[in-house]
Amino acid sequence: MPARALIAGAGYLGRALACHLVAAGHEVVVVRRSETAPPPGATAFRADLAAPGALTGLPPAELAFYTAAADAARDTAYERAYVTGVARLIERLASQPTPPRRLLYTSSTAVYAQRHGEWVDETSPTDPDAFPGRRLLAGEAVVRAAPFPAAVLRLGGIYGPGRAALVDRVLRGEARTAPGPPRYTNRIHRDDAAAALAWLADSRHTERCLIGVDCEPAPQADVMGWLAERLGVPPPRADDSPPAGAAGRSASNKRCSNALLLATGFRFRYPTWREGYEALLRERGA
Repeated sequence: MPARALIAGAGYLGRALACHLVAAGHEVVVVRRSETAPPPGATAFRADLAAPGALTGLPPAELAFYTAAADAARDTAYERAYVTGVARLIERLASQPTPPRRLLYTSSTAVYAQRHGEWVDETSPTDPDAFPGRRLLAGEAVVRAAPFPAAVLRLGGIYGPGRAALVDRVLRGEARTAPGPPRYTNRIHRDDAAAALAWLADSRHTERCLIGVDCEPAPQADVMGWLAERLGVPPPRADDSPPAGAAGRSASNKRCSNALLLATGFRFRYPTWREGYEALLRERGA
């Protein structure tokens, strides 16, 4: 049934979600700091989510989505984006005469710090060893305490149109594989992440926490090798240097299960990274 939907944070994922909801007939309001025009069919409410009083005048919504992202790889930026921002949004929504019937918060599989290729699900221990995971867990706690129904979707690495750095590294010959046991990675195509958020907003789904990844966790070397073969370039060379991630990120190594998400009835457009990257390569004319 069409509803008024509020999307707090209309960046890479939030814009795709807005397009998805508009196409489904919802009235969509996006909240973001920049003056960038909202997606066609949506309206904009310009505000810094973490700033005191910035959400005064925010229109009421039946559905709310928090898809904001940190604008820098710093602890303070993560705290603003994933803890302070959602706390202020919940405070504002709770003060309105009719609170939303459901809030969806995008967290990350960074809350898991398993290092040995273990399978993890929503019941697995969360003991992140870097600030991104710790701040996301703090944000999840804020969401769980909301005075209206709310849920968390822990997303794997999001890729899709305009976000294909791995493809570019393979194409330029800059990708490297690490020696030793496989290092598993977990992904989800942007369009599937947006569709999953819209799906879980339905009041039939009462789960409080779900993992949002595709159906095949894969060693990074396998993904890069497949891309190299598909692009017709030499496979990535082995590199003996220790694995390195972005500043502040954990060097975790785990396989995330999407069984609970599938049990809700959700179906992927891109069930594995192969279908997702194949579509991306076709869009790029490769």
